[in-house]
Amino acid sequence: MRSTSNTIRTRSTVKAAATVLAGALALSLTACGSDDDKSGGDETTGTKASGDALTLPKLDGTTLEVAAVWTGPEQANFKKVLAEFEKRTGAKVTFVPAQDPIINFLGSKIAGGQPPDVAMLPQPGAIKQAVDKKWAKPLGPEALKELQKNYSQGWQDIGKVGSEQYGVYYKAANKSLIWYNAKVFENAGASEPKTWDELLATAQTVYDSGVTPFSIPGADGWPLTDWFENVYLSQAGPEKYDQLARHEIKWTDPSVKEALTTLAQIWGKKDYVAGGADGALQTQFPNAVTQTFTGGDQPKAAMVYEGDFVQVNIAQTDAKVGTDAKVFPFPKVGDTAPVVSGGDAAVILKDSQGAQALATFLASPDAAEIQAKLGGYLSPNKNVDPAAYPNDVQRRIAEALVAAGDDFRFDMSDQAPQAFGGTPGKGEWKDLQDFLKNPTDVAGIQAKLESDAAAAYGN
Repeated sequence: MRSTSNTIRTRSTVKAAATVLAGALALSLTACGSDDDKSGGDETTGTKASGDALTLPKLDGTTLEVAAVWTGPEQANFKKVLAEFEKRTGAKVTFVPAQDPIINFLGSKIAGGQPPDVAMLPQPGAIKQAVDKKWAKPLGPEALKELQKNYSQGWQDIGKVGSEQYGVYYKAANKSLIWYNAKVFENAGASEPKTWDELLATAQTVYDSGVTPFSIPGADGWPLTDWFENVYLSQAGPEKYDQLARHEIKWTDPSVKEALTTLAQIWGKKDYVAGGADGALQTQFPNAVTQTFTGGDQPKAAMVYEGDFVQVNIAQTDAKVGTDAKVFPFPKVGDTAPVVSGGDAAVILKDSQGAQALATFLASPDAAEIQAKLGGYLSPNKNVDPAAYPNDVQRRIAEALVAAGDDFRFDMSDQAPQAFGGTPGKGEWKDLQDFLKNPTDVAGIQAKLESDAAAAYGN
């Protein structure tokens, strides 16, 4: 049985967070802020005035490497954060592109005697693996002080293994959102759904207007796990969610059958999925987003499910967030709407003054506000100025995440061992791709999920 030290345990239920999120998003869409709605401050970095800046040591002559799986605009924006750290300290920081699963990538680097100083780990399970392998180093007093000042207890806890703090959750994701092409909805006379049944009705209305309802990035397994988690959390409830996340109940449990059967109401209706199952399985996440917001009022699909970071890819189109591209909370399947979060944590692999200073910087509002201003980014740091976000939609999503405090659930697959929940072509990713291809075989997929989970968890 895996340790539960990295599992978020809420202090009440997800209901409060769901209410906050739904209300905040409704307000954001009323405001309809666009990407042109810029906040004040430095237009390039969004940093605070020097008098408010975090004090960092002088590190002239220090060289650091930071590894992460980020690519494209996400990588480019993070490099601007690293550039600010270089400017303030005199250190030289190199970004090292990593591949999934990042634990395997780091293992090869460490075996070769060239570990990066800091790695951005996208799963609590990966943090625990890095600790178990004695790769990760605990945060020092300055980083701890900054973390405790700026983060809720829940976000601190998921960066812990046992009683030691190893991770700084620099980047968060709200993974309970569905983005839609506003023009398609307007032409179809469709409205934003609040329940699963309403979502199915909206999909039919959009389909009847001549547009395929959903774009699903089946070529990437991880968005499929997120679909499942939102349905399962809302339908089965937070306690069952935690049990399945820890593999205390099996994937053959009736609650999993119910969630998969519910998913099949969309995944199993080929006319509802752009390209059908075969097309979806060849569609990667960035393309799933862009094909929803290109083609005028006749795009390849009307809706795409995923987190707040979808905005990075919308920015590659002519669509404007808040006007052409709008968003609603993932509809409730059970009693409450789900609130599922993910994130990436900075973990030190080579302990040094420079690495500790970088972790301290990444725990500060100063660092987060740089990337917040650039869009497609969400910080769990409660002291980030909401005005740093570039549009009202992103601002309201960020405020809702902070207001939720600890009332959310962390991405289930990210809590799992990477062999099950975080490896392309294996485990849950592959099993749900197979389910997308054949949504009638619920029992067969349950058996495969359970077999793969048991092997990865060791029970």
